[in-house]
Amino acid sequence: EALRQAFEDAFWLPDVGWYALGLDADKQPIDSLTSNVGHCLWSGIVAPDRSARLAELLTSPEMFTGWGVRTLASSMAAYNPMSYHNGSVWPHDSAIVAAGLKRSGHDDEALLVASGILEAAERFDGRLPELMCGFDRGVFPAPVPYPTACSPQAWAAAAPLELLRVLLGAEPDVPGGTITLSPRLPEGW
Repeated sequence: EALRQAFEDAFWLPDVGWYALGLDADKQPIDSLTSNVGHCLWSGIVAPDRSARLAELLTSPEMFTGWGVRTLASSMAAYNPMSYHNGSVWPHDSAIVAAGLKRSGHDDEALLVASGILEAAERFDGRLPELMCGFDRGVFPAPVPYPTACSPQAWAAAAPLELLRVLLGAEPDVPGGTITLSPRLPEGW
């Protein structure tokens, strides 16, 4: 709880309603809206009353392309859908976001993100690349490959496994020797 409160105090930006990306050299918050807020959901550090706002942002048109979550929102000044870190979509990053959405009780949003990445995988013959361009699915009917993306790439190859865990609602209890399932599958599965 002390860590959670210190995190809230240092990183929550009430004027915009999301967590700062980091603190600059003067300990001032960097107010860029990035996919990292989904990592915060995944870690469990987000105050429960803030998770709905983050779920809304992560699945908004400025963040969600239809194929996955952009690393930087399209409303940010540095946004470039063909930039390595400033607007592209990383499958493993989106899988972490989906897991964070699921963990915080936003099953519909988790399903949306997971489905987008898995549909992108179909367009890449089942082999997700390291990253793809952050263009909107409504503009480009297929994910736009990033010119120098590695494929195969370990992070991307692991993403479908995490997405399967998210979709199955699989929660292993290693000490107890059990696994709990609470599936929420895309239509047609």
